[in-house]
Amino acid sequence: MDDDAAKATLLRYLTSAREALLWKLDGLSEYDVRRPLTPTGTNLLGLVKHLACVEAGYLGGVLGRPFPEPMVWDDPGAGDDDDLWARADESRADVLALSARVAAHAEATVAALPLDATGEVPWWPEERRHPTLHALLVHVLAEVARHAGHADVLREGLDGAAGLRRDNDNLTRDGDAARAAYVATVEAAAAAFR
Repeated sequence: MDDDAAKATLLRYLTSAREALLWKLDGLSEYDVRRPLTPTGTNLLGLVKHLACVEAGYLGGVLGRPFPEPMVWDDPGAGDDDDLWARADESRADVLALSARVAAHAEATVAALPLDATGEVPWWPEERRHPTLHALLVHVLAEVARHAGHADVLREGLDGAAGLRRDNDNLTRDGDAARAAYVATVEAAAAAFR
């Protein structure tokens, strides 16, 4: 597979993972996209903000193509987890627009460089500190997919919305009755180990 075909494949999967994450915010109140939904504070809008920071770093600055706007990690007064939540003065539209600008910048970086271009990740161990664009794309794709999975669970817990996309839930059981029967089957199997 040539570079262009490999890049197209990786970007297609990255775009799909981004879209899966972003639709999890659709139709939710400002409170629900921001509120902590786990004991560690994980929240939907924070996942989007975090991934914008991740993409700006790995598919930008690490490859010598820094994102042209300051990121929360650039603020010396920022807390360790300030990329994982949206402040009251950051609107949902602000975070989503940042995410879109970062995605465009990342895609421009991918278009501009060959897959074997190397970057420098100063916070990685020395033996892995100089990854290729290919390795960085895989890393970012894994990160986005991981957090899209978190968002799946968070959104399902809020209102039952589940699946890959709003127009295609990608679930094998249609309808509430079929899903309830499936859950009952899983629970019965688990109950055998009480």
